[in-house]
Amino acid sequence: MNTFGRKFRVSIFGESHGPAIGVTIDGVLPGLVIDPDELKKEIARRKSGAPGTTPRIEADEPIFLSGVVGDTATGAPMTIIFSNENTKSKDYSKLVDIPRPGHADFVAAVKFEDFQDYRGGGHFSGRITLPIVAAGYIAKKQFSDISINAELIEVGGVKPRIPAHAKNDPEVQRVIAEASAEGDSLGAIIECEVKGLEVGYGEPFWDSVESMISHAIFSIPGVRGIEFGDGFAAARMKGSEHNDPIGEDGIPLKNGAGGVNGGITNGAPLRFRVAFKPTASIRKEQTTYNFAKEKMDKLSIEGRHDVCFALRCPVIVEAMTAIVLTDFLEISDL
Repeated sequence: MNTFGRKFRVSIFGESHGPAIGVTIDGVLPGLVIDPDELKKEIARRKSGAPGTTPRIEADEPIFLSGVVGDTATGAPMTIIFSNENTKSKDYSKLVDIPRPGHADFVAAVKFEDFQDYRGGGHFSGRITLPIVAAGYIAKKQFSDISINAELIEVGGVKPRIPAHAKNDPEVQRVIAEASAEGDSLGAIIECEVKGLEVGYGEPFWDSVESMISHAIFSIPGVRGIEFGDGFAAARMKGSEHNDPIGEDGIPLKNGAGGVNGGITNGAPLRFRVAFKPTASIRKEQTTYNFAKEKMDKLSIEGRHDVCFALRCPVIVEAMTAIVLTDFLEISDL
């Protein structure tokens, strides 16, 4: 449903155009120091306004309702909310009758018998990832000596020369501008690397490291694939090419497995890549079914949407990874 984790539990709530969205986090260490400036820096990494992102700008100011006194966690459930103020719900009224291709509009209407909040995608909106970033910040604070870093390695088929500066890469900017001019959208690939994990994290069979990270990553709207280490390329290799020799210290000498064997971390960096689809909401005219007219119809989507929403997703991938790893760290203490 809307809760993930066992010892470190994260529950999200709210809709894109409702009064607020938020998260409740249970399992926060008492005494954990929350740095408001650090949290705001994480939130800013997801912020819109740059070329290729939605022009909807929100303050994204975190409001702590519980679990914190001053800047210190009490150990009680921590609830953080964010107000929704810059909304234009009228842009979505026609989508009740003519749902967007590639979006959750139709399936949500069927599943929830037309009671769903259709404004801005409601609970299916990428806006709901904002509280996930906040939860990810809290998760990162719960462990030391572990670093998580996610970067764009491909945007619209273009591989930036320096992944950390992908948004400013001239070729990336070019394909974004071209797609925007066409009223279309782009997908992207993000690579994430975790360093500092000891051997032994993961709970086979169902709760292997890959299983739980994949569960969390696929909860991010728009994810279409994930691969660890050599990933799909391993299917075209021989065992002698894919296998990772074990060194004298027990650490693999290469990392075709992406840091995991048998669902358990092996001491090498945990490395995986995530594929994001192009944004479903595009101005370019499409053909789809109009349920009010009971016939196929043309649809050009108005409103404010990202050309490539994955530009804002590296911090979200990091947050989901941190949430999973924090839960594993907590489970290991049982």
